[in-house]
Amino acid sequence: MAAFIIEGGHPLKGSITPQGAKNEALQVLCATLLTDEPVRISNIPDIDDVNNQIRLLQDIGVKVHRHAKGDFTFQANEINTDFVQSDEFLERCSRLRGSVMLIGPLVARFGHAMVSKPGGDKIGRRRLDTHFLGIQTLGAVFSYDARREVFDIRAGRLHGSYMLLDEASVTGTANIVMAAVLAKGQTTIYNAACEPYLQQLCLMLNAMGARISGIASNLLTIEGVDSLHGTSHRILPDMIEVGSFIGMAAMCGEGIRIENVNYDKLGIIPATFRRLGIVVEQQGDDIYIPRQDHYQIESFIDGSFMTIADAPWPGLTPDLLSVLLVVATQAKGSVLIHQKMFESRLFFVDKLIDMGAQIILCDPHRAVVVGHNKEFKLRAGRMTSPDIRAGIALLIAALSADGVSRIDNIGQIDRGYENIESRLNALGAKITRE
Repeated sequence: MAAFIIEGGHPLKGSITPQGAKNEALQVLCATLLTDEPVRISNIPDIDDVNNQIRLLQDIGVKVHRHAKGDFTFQANEINTDFVQSDEFLERCSRLRGSVMLIGPLVARFGHAMVSKPGGDKIGRRRLDTHFLGIQTLGAVFSYDARREVFDIRAGRLHGSYMLLDEASVTGTANIVMAAVLAKGQTTIYNAACEPYLQQLCLMLNAMGARISGIASNLLTIEGVDSLHGTSHRILPDMIEVGSFIGMAAMCGEGIRIENVNYDKLGIIPATFRRLGIVVEQQGDDIYIPRQDHYQIESFIDGSFMTIADAPWPGLTPDLLSVLLVVATQAKGSVLIHQKMFESRLFFVDKLIDMGAQIILCDPHRAVVVGHNKEFKLRAGRMTSPDIRAGIALLIAALSADGVSRIDNIGQIDRGYENIESRLNALGAKITRE
């Protein structure tokens, strides 16, 4: 099992460019199954989850041509539908949560899909009901083999329908949209997710000949078409990585520029860091974080205790709460971090407490952080990364700490962050991979 050895206390300075968005990549890669024509996608991040998704597509017969780093063409004109039913394919699906988004395209175009109960982060139960109920509403029939933990989905031509989603699930909405674009008639999806990555998927599908309206809202209307054609598409910068770099710059930076962030797509992320007192400067399409000797947590207008909570877009993405929590440990003041959307994402704070952070874990969803105001540094320690976002938060903590830290199970970090140690070492960090 790989580990990072981090020598803390080295200031970071310079410029860094965010990778392509992981969550968008997983969606648009699956959408290439909806046509037999070539689809070219650029700015694909070179990370484990995305590379595994590409290999999964190759396994079922998608032709993949690499033009340059992050630039690929996919053509799904010879899909091996028999392999989709094999134990080998299903076992690979079980290791990758993004595999669940193969259901919509496969059922819409080929009438049959099988997928294992997918893997991913261990952050509490992440149910698939929204995916299944939505695609069932379009006419698919689901069966579940409890012994093999395999879902079998079959359908003839799907038919458009009205649906009110029980939750604004991003991957659930993506799956339903990909199924509905080839369904007969009109589909209306209310309480749809509207994250920038979902918007990007819809724009790419429209470029392929789909007819989706209401993009960027929670009410999508889809007029089904008989077929889609090829297109070219560029993936957005990863807003979670942008937020992670803002946090690193605040904790241990001496002036860091984050380049080409597509600022208009970041939503309230910059404003949320400003609520912790961090100076976040927009300079064109870059963000500049000057050295932060101190940063003070704001209070609400009525003077009440600051609370930062996640919510569906355009609220704050839950993927950044771990980073915000770590950044708050060195702020002046106190803040309540409220993780509403997942059950177990705050359990990594015991590792920060061991490093000297003042944190009260109230319950699985809420933690109160009392900041050190940079008067006391965190202590180095040995820890294990439980998921992607907790892993990067622990890395930020280790970079700011006194002494040498070790983070085990960094495969979790590799799933979401491309070549992270080399990119941070270029800014002045001292990270080695063991």
